[in-house]
Amino acid sequence: MTSTPHPQQPLAPRWDVVVVGGGAAGLMACLELPAGLRVLLLSKERGPRTASRWAQGGIAAVTRAEDSLESHRDDTLRAGAGLCDPGAVDLLVRQAPACVERLLGLGMAFDRDGSGLSTTLEAAHSHRRVLHAQDRTGGALVDALEREVLRRPGLVQRKGLMALQIWVEQGRCLGLQVLENDQVRWLGAGAVVLASGGGGHLFEKTTNPSQSTGDGVAMAWRAGAAIRDLEFVQFHPTALMLPGAPHFLISEAVRGEGARLIDAHGHSPVADLASADLAPRDQVSRALVRTMQAQSVDHLWLDLRPVGQERLNRQFPTILRRCRELGLEPISAPIPVAPAAHYWMGGVSTDLGAATNLPGLYAVGEVACTGVHGANRLASNSLMECLVFAGQLRHLSLPEQQPWPSSWESPSPAGGGSCPSPLAQAQPLQSDLLAQSERLRHLCWRVAGVERQERDLREALRLIHHQRQELDDQPWIQALARLEPGDQLPLGPGGGSVLRPLNDLRQLLTLADLLVEAALFRRESRGGHYRTDCPAPQPFWQRHSLQLCGKGIHTTPLLKGNSG
Repeated sequence: MTSTPHPQQPLAPRWDVVVVGGGAAGLMACLELPAGLRVLLLSKERGPRTASRWAQGGIAAVTRAEDSLESHRDDTLRAGAGLCDPGAVDLLVRQAPACVERLLGLGMAFDRDGSGLSTTLEAAHSHRRVLHAQDRTGGALVDALEREVLRRPGLVQRKGLMALQIWVEQGRCLGLQVLENDQVRWLGAGAVVLASGGGGHLFEKTTNPSQSTGDGVAMAWRAGAAIRDLEFVQFHPTALMLPGAPHFLISEAVRGEGARLIDAHGHSPVADLASADLAPRDQVSRALVRTMQAQSVDHLWLDLRPVGQERLNRQFPTILRRCRELGLEPISAPIPVAPAAHYWMGGVSTDLGAATNLPGLYAVGEVACTGVHGANRLASNSLMECLVFAGQLRHLSLPEQQPWPSSWESPSPAGGGSCPSPLAQAQPLQSDLLAQSERLRHLCWRVAGVERQERDLREALRLIHHQRQELDDQPWIQALARLEPGDQLPLGPGGGSVLRPLNDLRQLLTLADLLVEAALFRRESRGGHYRTDCPAPQPFWQRHSLQLCGKGIHTTPLLKGNSG
């Protein structure tokens, strides 16, 4: 039976596997890891605020006789704008139906159409293949997975514990440095699985929760893992846009059921696109941005009335409730929407077994770049990607003898091996850290949002480099870098609440640096990356970008191999 330790009870210093992230990817990873392993599941937040829970639209899989695996594959490749790895796409579409059956066995409450599963149509799909649980599919999925995870023998879940950096010795991942309450310490692991989500909070306008600060990508890059295709960010065209309110996602599924985008005059801003309201997300987002610029407005409108009141009530109760909480009535009038950062196609580069180039380190979910999404994710492929690639972890094997270095010593609960606290030195003010983060988020939205161009990107990169250097000189960050495995760093009462925003800013700055560098490097437009000064795709850029710490950014070819 799973145990959840008392908050003051220190965790064991060594684990077979540590999984970082409590969303769909992390939970499924825990379910799929081989039996008999001692597994620690870490969540940055104490509450249930994962991006997976916020996912409304659904899960893509072939479940109807008129659909086919070939069609799902072709739709994914087409949306990916020439940058999908065919082997990864084959793996996803082939295993997706079995994943649906697995979820049904776990009690996942998909919507039904009589005796069968109900499906809907989303952008760039050629068939109705998106399964859903009303408009809270992600929440229903996480609920189903959490129920099963709690039954796994030998698993301990700890919420509110922040991973700070990956422990690497002799070219192998050996664990993590973590913030536990008001103390920094090390946890050893035979393998670390990053399932920490994306970095959408880097942008001022985003559908992501505030903890989506790109922690996994930033930590993996500093540890020596390869980062791939980070210039490709998907901007969802229909986020709710009300002053002072969060940019709540209005699912694409409402457009699949008949909702229409309009401007203040009732004209369609997407009429010139081949599939109009259901064109790929990057095309719709650019069409909206250009219409907003031409009309000098900060939002357009989404008219849900064509869907019909009965269907809206049945399929989209969460959207209706949220709108009404904000004083909107979608059944009687259009609602204000505009594009916002939604999903990161790039991330930590992995193979088909979810392994990175750093032995002992794995990545699953939005933090990973598997090759499935290419330059633009096909709607509702992301939750399925979590399930399929987490399933690959069932083949994970640990070293027969754990390679613990001779320097490793188990820290004692009393704090033996502790280092002096940096609290004696000047502490950064939390308000200053938050202000710096907000300025960075504004900058990234302005220069690396839906449309980009070289001059702005170069100036942003200079500013980000300067800010990163200032932060790296901060005593707290230097203290973390000097902390040897086996040592602890007590921060004193309340120290953790200072270190959390400081570390979030550090991760955001690292992510921003990587993003802007990649966006500047790719001198073409493709999928979610659009350069106004290089507006067309170029055949010689049909390659992945790759970033390694200490080495210049370069390209690598697509992986054409069979998925096996």
